[in-house]
Amino acid sequence: MKMRDEYTCPLEMTHDIIKGKWKPIILWQLSKGTSSLSSLQKSIQGITRKMLLQHLKDLMLFGMVDKTAYEGYPLKVDYFITDRGRKIFEAISIMQNIGIEIMREDDRTEFLKEKGLI
Repeated sequence: MKMRDEYTCPLEMTHDIIKGKWKPIILWQLSKGTSSLSSLQKSIQGITRKMLLQHLKDLMLFGMVDKTAYEGYPLKVDYFITDRGRKIFEAISIMQNIGIEIMREDDRTEFLKEKGLI
C-alpha cells in the first residue's frame, strides 16, 4: 500500500497502517521478538507467503517493521518491530483486550481457553 499524500485526519492514517486481516496479527507476532519469514508464516495460521510478504512490505513502508538481511547462503532475513511499530502495537493490544472482554461477555470462554488467553 502506498502512503497517501493527503488524509482527512490522523486516525485515517492509523487505519491505513493496520487495516486488513493480517497486519495487526503480524505486528502481534513480531512484538514477541525478531522472526524469520518462515517462522512468521508458521505462527500465523492461514496466511500465504505472498500475502505475508506484501503486508511486511506495507508495514515497512510505514516504518512499523524493518528487517535485517544477512550475507551468505542460504539467504537469511529477520523481521522485527520498530519503536514506531511498538507504539501502534499498544493500540492493537488494547483491541485484543476488548475482544477478550466481549468474548467473555458472549460466553465464548472455551475459545479463549483453547488459545491460552484465560
